[in-house]
Amino acid sequence: MNPDPNAAEREEEAARSISHKPQIGQSLRQQRAAARGSRGAKIAVISTDAAAIVASMSVAAWLRQTSVSTPEALGPMVLTGALAVPIWLCVFARYKLYTAAAVTSVTAEIRRLLHAVAAAVACTAILSLFLGTETSRVWLLLTFATALPTLIVERAIVRRAFRRARTRGQLQRKVLIIGTNAEALGIVQMLSSNTGLGYQVLGLLECGDQTPGISPVRVLGSWRDAPEIVQALGATGVIIATSAIDTPVANRLARELIEIGCHVELTSGLVDISADRLLARPLGRRAVMYIEPVRRLGWRAVAKRAFDIIITAGLLVVGAPILLVAALLIKLDSKGPIFFSQVRVGKDGKLFRVRKLRTMVADAEQQLELLRDRSEIDGPLFKMRDDPRITRVGNVLRKASIDELPQLWNVLVGEMSIVGPRPALPSEALEWTDDLRSRLRVKPGITGMWQVNGRSTASFDDYVRHDLYYVDNWSLLTDLAILAKTVPVVLFRKGAF
Repeated sequence: MNPDPNAAEREEEAARSISHKPQIGQSLRQQRAAARGSRGAKIAVISTDAAAIVASMSVAAWLRQTSVSTPEALGPMVLTGALAVPIWLCVFARYKLYTAAAVTSVTAEIRRLLHAVAAAVACTAILSLFLGTETSRVWLLLTFATALPTLIVERAIVRRAFRRARTRGQLQRKVLIIGTNAEALGIVQMLSSNTGLGYQVLGLLECGDQTPGISPVRVLGSWRDAPEIVQALGATGVIIATSAIDTPVANRLARELIEIGCHVELTSGLVDISADRLLARPLGRRAVMYIEPVRRLGWRAVAKRAFDIIITAGLLVVGAPILLVAALLIKLDSKGPIFFSQVRVGKDGKLFRVRKLRTMVADAEQQLELLRDRSEIDGPLFKMRDDPRITRVGNVLRKASIDELPQLWNVLVGEMSIVGPRPALPSEALEWTDDLRSRLRVKPGITGMWQVNGRSTASFDDYVRHDLYYVDNWSLLTDLAILAKTVPVVLFRKGAF
């Protein structure tokens, strides 16, 4: 057989091609290092969970032993508890509490914790039967009652520690974004402004004839070279903006990237819809996202109303002396009534009078038009940090949110809720878009998503986005989360405006 005369040239071309390939060995070392960091973080979470479980079981056993005063009852509880801890951790893993993608939001994590703790307690009861130990059912109930809040607090501390580490550049996943359209640029902007999410965007990969917009990161090449670029840069993940690329191409690219050990995430194209409402399911050979409807009626409405009444009654009892002192200080500080009453727009557009402690001079409403052009927020809202109409006592009352206490009466009579969108003025409502009128589907609240998340930013768009997100994704768990966030906002005066 005659030797191929072009063989030598092809060998040289192949050698040149290989020499220009990315340094795969180096990128693999970077990926292994990232994997070790991820495993270390997971081990830390498992360890703190185990400590919280042991502490909860111990407290429950102590409470049970104290109530019955029989040391003999402690033995079965200790034995069952010791053997149950690994089972609890396995149950937690089954509920994906150690999968970062499943617990990105606090509400999702709390929901999974609730179900996992209930399942783990049931497994502990089954273990007790299998061992033949007479474990107290009261102890099991006490374990559930102590474990759930303990784990929620422990997870909050861990989440805070992780967020701090990520803001310092640690525990971050290096990712590439496939796409250069508006959706892709929006993802870059979000991840760049919120480093606590744990993503470091290395760059963009263009698709087709899209014209790249202004982005804080560079366009590194084409989507066709994604596997090579991923390995060259040591990236551990890729986010595909599905609106920027055809479905068959996205499927093929996802398969190739997964094959080389890369984490792949695809956007849904949906904005401001809670991930808790999305259910991935098969439709033939396609994966589709089912959006669960928001249910505000039935037992949920009864539970929300009961929640409002209980919280309001407690706050009125605690706040009564504060109201009396505040009323006296208002009267001594400036002329005018103690309370300020104003018409606001409630649920379904029904008007009602909201009551607050007066924090401004008596003729504040008449002075408003003279200050309108000095508003520090766009849109129909009027917000001004150094409003000259605010009195000395009023400034203190506002910073501590004491001026809002009389609104508890509005909650008690059913005109408002503890948690909900800010009650708007009729003049503001006249300038609303049709989308913003959707906020009238729920009662206005004393505190809300905008108050605890966006009040410090002078943006009407944030006001709209937070309120509509709350209305569209409402749940009892969301109300509890907002109420929990309200406490540090009030105590540390965050976002005061």
